[in-house]
Amino acid sequence: MLFDTHAHLNDEQYHEDLQDVIERAQNEGVTHMVVVGFDRPTIQKAMELAEAYAFIYACVGWHPVDAIDMTEEDLHWIEQLASHPKVVALGEMGLDYHWDKSPKEIQKQVFRKQIRLAKKVKLPIVIHNREATADIIEILKQEGAEEVGGIMHCFSSSPEVAKECIKMNFYISLGGPVTFKNAKKPKEVAAEVPLDRLLIETDCPYLAPHPYRGKRNEPGYVRLVAAQIAEIKGLTLEEVAAATTRNAKKLFAIK
Repeated sequence: MLFDTHAHLNDEQYHEDLQDVIERAQNEGVTHMVVVGFDRPTIQKAMELAEAYAFIYACVGWHPVDAIDMTEEDLHWIEQLASHPKVVALGEMGLDYHWDKSPKEIQKQVFRKQIRLAKKVKLPIVIHNREATADIIEILKQEGAEEVGGIMHCFSSSPEVAKECIKMNFYISLGGPVTFKNAKKPKEVAAEVPLDRLLIETDCPYLAPHPYRGKRNEPGYVRLVAAQIAEIKGLTLEEVAAATTRNAKKLFAIK
């Protein structure tokens, strides 16, 4: 049983062969997936997929790169969707200082609004962090995000930062980069973070694990992420799969 906690099957790259991709994932032992929507079109598609497949769930929110485009109407729409039985989290939200489409102050405002909404609707949050670790941690603390907790998605910081996030009621999610030969930090994080605070993801179609690096990623490849973590921790693939699935079900309140 594998749980891909962060997939973008709503991406246009799956337009031609979505059903094949889903079936391949099931054949690899993927029993649950969360499809993440981060703007109007991708949220709509995530909801459609969650309604079409019993084992697919939706996470809805607004990406920091596009923070400048989010309106109060969008936020109200996300709040309405939060009551849908297949919506298990809000996000991905956070800060992205790599791209400069949305000014930092606007990103921070939109991030804070979404944390407050998550506390109102009592759902965990999924955090996108690119080159903004200190500001993200500061905002999470100031806004009392530990009340809902959530996921540090595609975690790329140090084991020390991971420990700080765990104290704030967050899980650490690892994806394809943990399988890269030169990825020192993700491997250190996999070694040091307790198994009961780890999650696995693909972030597909991005960040495909070795040996598919540079190609289109898909949920079935989450098995390679779990296998790498198992090797690092000296566990079996089955132990990592069972623990990370149990963690995800607990966080997302999936029976």
